[in-house]
Amino acid sequence: MATWGLSRSAIYLDRERSQIAFNWRVLAQAEDKSIPLLERLKYLCIVGSNLDEFFEVRVASLLAQNTVDGQLAQHTTFTSMMERIDKECHALETRQYEVLNQDILPALSRKGIHLLRHTERTEAQRAWVKSYFEREVRPLLTPIGLDPAHPFPQVVNKSLNFIVSLAGKDAFGRGTAIAIVKAPRVLPRVIKIPDELTEKGQAFCLLSSVIHAHIGDLFNDREVLAYSQFRVTRDSDLWVDEDEVKNLRQALQGELQGRQFGVAVRLEVAKNCPEALSQFLLEQFSLTKDRLYAVDGPVNMVRLSELIDHVSQANLRFPAFSAKPDTKLAQKNIFDVLNKQDILLHHPFQPFQTVIDFIRTASLDPNVLAIKQTIYRTGMNSDLMESLITAARMGKEVTVVVELMARFDEEANINWADRLQRAGAQVVYGVVGLKTHAKLALVIRREEGGGLRHYAHLGTGNYHPSTTRFYTDFGLLTAHPKKAAEVNEVFIHLTGLTKPKKLEHLWLAPFFLQPKIIKAIRNEARIAREGRPGRIIAKMNALVDESVIRALYAASADGVKIDLIVRGACTLRPGVPGLSENISVRSIIGRFLEHSRIYYFRNDLQHDVYLASADWMSRNLFRRIEVAFPVLEKNLKKRIITEGLDPYLKDNQNAWVLASDGSYERRKVRGKQKPFSAQQYLMQTLGSPEDEAG
Repeated sequence: MATWGLSRSAIYLDRERSQIAFNWRVLAQAEDKSIPLLERLKYLCIVGSNLDEFFEVRVASLLAQNTVDGQLAQHTTFTSMMERIDKECHALETRQYEVLNQDILPALSRKGIHLLRHTERTEAQRAWVKSYFEREVRPLLTPIGLDPAHPFPQVVNKSLNFIVSLAGKDAFGRGTAIAIVKAPRVLPRVIKIPDELTEKGQAFCLLSSVIHAHIGDLFNDREVLAYSQFRVTRDSDLWVDEDEVKNLRQALQGELQGRQFGVAVRLEVAKNCPEALSQFLLEQFSLTKDRLYAVDGPVNMVRLSELIDHVSQANLRFPAFSAKPDTKLAQKNIFDVLNKQDILLHHPFQPFQTVIDFIRTASLDPNVLAIKQTIYRTGMNSDLMESLITAARMGKEVTVVVELMARFDEEANINWADRLQRAGAQVVYGVVGLKTHAKLALVIRREEGGGLRHYAHLGTGNYHPSTTRFYTDFGLLTAHPKKAAEVNEVFIHLTGLTKPKKLEHLWLAPFFLQPKIIKAIRNEARIAREGRPGRIIAKMNALVDESVIRALYAASADGVKIDLIVRGACTLRPGVPGLSENISVRSIIGRFLEHSRIYYFRNDLQHDVYLASADWMSRNLFRRIEVAFPVLEKNLKKRIITEGLDPYLKDNQNAWVLASDGSYERRKVRGKQKPFSAQQYLMQTLGSPEDEAG
């Protein structure tokens, strides 16, 4: 494979554009009229949330990397890249609001769900809104008239605010021309108007609309010339010098308070905001005009998710779906079951409750001596964490590796770490400079004969009960002596900072995972060169690591057939003659968020199957603690292939195929094909029979 004559752009797709393209695919779900209305609105909110994070993390990181002595480096490549990002993000956000205003809101109104602006409300509704404003909102507002004694206030990241232009003089005879009003964060953004004031259906209004309608009431004897809502997005990455601090948890607690006031990276205003006011705001936040987003609607579309929560019409949502309990575990001791066979769990089609029960049973079992677990994301309320606390209080040896730097979950993880320590658990925060992203739990139990046995859970997803209901993930419960013992070796490595032993089964990052992946890819290439079928199928969230991509290109040139299922960003350029003509890439966007990581290598019919916590990204392979683990039992291998890979390669409903130019085309039913959705198939195959899988 000769790639040295090709430019970098000919070999790799642009990561940022690929990430934005993912959001276009999510937006297509909001445009899909076959999807229930409230679910379409939810997809719009997801696009908004994804864009927020893209600016908070990715754009902020790019800007920070190109800052030299406080000034942006004027590199042509960087400048053109940022121009492309801004252009595509503007186009995406414009289309997002078009779908909201021209499609979804009118359709909801036809269903009796009305989101009313001030001009659309009846006299009775306006009177109620005015009363609500006076009673609930006005007491919490603190308008700031700007002058030397009242400087521009600190504006919290992603908070709702208003800028007001005033005529005349203030109470002291001075011409304070601009005021800032912060919307109270404690108030709901979507407010239900009483049913008795609505002729048909349900009526709602936004907090921003309420304040808009009565903003003049805040400035007695002053004429409001113009006003606009605005919202600023800030750099939200936390930075702690882990080599310098003595206590990472305490240092991170201090950083969390400052996250809300990081460097501004985007400004959103209302579409009708006067240019003078938007320019004033840009200057306050030290932003250039290309960072200005004038939107036709609420500046924080994510908060429209509150409307979804208010509406009770079941026909506007996906039909209810429940995971099917594992009958093998009913009324049985889970340790007895695991002594006979491994248990493979496929979430959300099978319940995460099995994992919670595994830890809860261990916490109460007098024969269990120790429990060890990694925590990346678990949420504010967690039965699983409560079980670990119970186990510690009962005197068991409980060790928890808490990743404090799990983005946007830092506060929850700090709180759990504190509670665990107070209960007597041993809590560590992973390895300095590396995030602990592996999903591992270990139970050490004394058996009847007096010996110790290890029981382990290894997964592709987080120990977060809420997300397991709408993320697809695999988990393996096993008492396999070698695999479970190797899980213990990983914990010893994490807590003792010892050099990890050579592991027979687990692929551990940052030490062995990348070399093992490259070796497995090259093995398929060798098999293909020798004239036998080489085959790789891999499923993940993102593929951007260049070392893996180069190995895949080389394998493709040797004749290996490679199918990649990559939900999000992918910088591999498929279908290029002489480079990647044997590689196909598809993305699945459906009801559930595809989150599982599966690596399949045919390996001369040995059918090697690995599940993993890691995507094929440099950060996962080199800057995180990650684990990939083999599934050894033939029946479980077959399940992973037939549930986790094959259906997604057949999907012609939710699949998007990546072209060599970086564009995605939605796969459609062709010829005599029948419509087939992988997620629909799995719900019908694995879900509870009493449910109507939608």
